[in-house]
Amino acid sequence: MTAVVETRDLTKRFGNNYALSGLTMAVPQGHIVGFLGRNGSGKTTTIKILLDVIRRTSGEATILGEPTGCVATRRRVGFLGEDKRLYSYMTVREMIAFTRPFFPTWRIETETRLLADFELPLSRKVSALSKGMRTRLGLLLNLCRHPELLILDEPSEGLDPVMTEQMLQSLVRHVADGTTIFFSSHQVAEVEQVADYIIAIEKGRVILEGPLDDLRQKFRRINLVFDEPPPPEAFRTDGVDRVTAQGRTISILASSKIDDIAAFGPMLGAKSVDVQFVGLKELFLEKVKEDHANS
Repeated sequence: MTAVVETRDLTKRFGNNYALSGLTMAVPQGHIVGFLGRNGSGKTTTIKILLDVIRRTSGEATILGEPTGCVATRRRVGFLGEDKRLYSYMTVREMIAFTRPFFPTWRIETETRLLADFELPLSRKVSALSKGMRTRLGLLLNLCRHPELLILDEPSEGLDPVMTEQMLQSLVRHVADGTTIFFSSHQVAEVEQVADYIIAIEKGRVILEGPLDDLRQKFRRINLVFDEPPPPEAFRTDGVDRVTAQGRTISILASSKIDDIAAFGPMLGAKSVDVQFVGLKELFLEKVKEDHANS
């Protein structure tokens, strides 16, 4: 796997608080990578380190094979964050015309299509745009230049559901054209809709990583109903990630040996066994709970 972003044991401390605690991850080339985490989990701090906006406390980070801050990579990387970096006194038309000459890879056909898709008013000043329109304009300026890597920090912020859908489909189209997209979000549904690779973090470290299809195939929920349930500890074995008990039901999140674990239930007196697929939202929440339980 060729990685366009790599971190190893990356840490960032603000005073006595760690925003990142040994973050090790790799963003594979040619994918839409959903960088998932709750607010305050360290997503924005990671992105700021990758863009050399802030300095890491320790560890390593590279982007497109170069150390963070390398001038040679700046034209190859696009970024859209909360600060849209737009000139408020310009109109939309002027902002596009100003940006276009800086990037030889700019595609006029992409500009034309996105102007129509995003319904941007060319004659309106940036200062008069709504938050959602500013997001759409910032996204257009990045997508038209066709960077090798596009980093997005909460890209759907300020967008209504229709515009969010158009934005997500635009991301899919640009991956097909060769752009790797790394976007952070706490919205599990939009991540699951378009991402094909997942990196989820909590408290500044990875709790879940891999191709989305592989994660869907790997994990199962096994619900066992008893007359008198055994202690949850009876199911703590290889392949079991988390066990919870509620009333007469033992619920198990398992990542391997699914059949063996399910068969073990009746041996302990289970009256029924139900094996279910696990969605990304449930899996993410379970991994967060597991991380807190192990802390």
